[in-house]
Amino acid sequence: MATERILIVDDEETLCEVLKLNLENEGYDVDIAFSAEQALMLDLNQYSLILLDIMMGEISGIKMAKMMKADIKTSHIPIIFCTAKDTEDDMIMGLNLGADDYIMKPYTVRNIIARVKSVLRRTSGTKPSHAAVEKPNVLQIEGLQLDLEFKRCLVDGVEIKLAKKEFELLAYLISHRGKICSREQILAKVWSNEVVVLDRTIDVNITRLRTKIGKYGSYIVTRTGFGYGFTY
Repeated sequence: MATERILIVDDEETLCEVLKLNLENEGYDVDIAFSAEQALMLDLNQYSLILLDIMMGEISGIKMAKMMKADIKTSHIPIIFCTAKDTEDDMIMGLNLGADDYIMKPYTVRNIIARVKSVLRRTSGTKPSHAAVEKPNVLQIEGLQLDLEFKRCLVDGVEIKLAKKEFELLAYLISHRGKICSREQILAKVWSNEVVVLDRTIDVNITRLRTKIGKYGSYIVTRTGFGYGFTY
């Protein structure tokens, strides 16, 4: 049986090292990330469990958890929040996000180990198959997700309201990522039922999309004289 792998995400370096040592003594493989930004650069699918601090830098533990739960590739990974935030509201918010447990600082190493073992027993074997991850009705690029069945767009776990044509345009570009699509191709696919559509209509919708999807807007590229594409 493969050794279960755990990721600790916390900006307290000494605490991380202590947890890593003790969890490794229990037979787990353990990695450390000192920020959510650093953690999100890793292949999170290699982990059986994530110990996640809430109060970190620009990306909090709450935001990272939302991003993971919104992504079909990482939504199955168990999360235990470890945090100094100890109000009932904080605990409820964490559990409502889909966290599997919530431990308040200061805590003992024995408590952490017991919680880790409990969560891993409950969630063992829950990782989805490759076929389930590659759902045909969902387009996923990092934290940008388009649910083609429910017609909704999520940006880092937050739903973004897109107009019908904006949604269809973004879905078309993502479906053809890595290619430049001509205006004629875009018009034929997205505005196929319209009698008269000006080229300017595409430009306006592209501008709106770039604004609405935030940092992922930079993935929409313009090739003057050729058309638009989605690079990733």
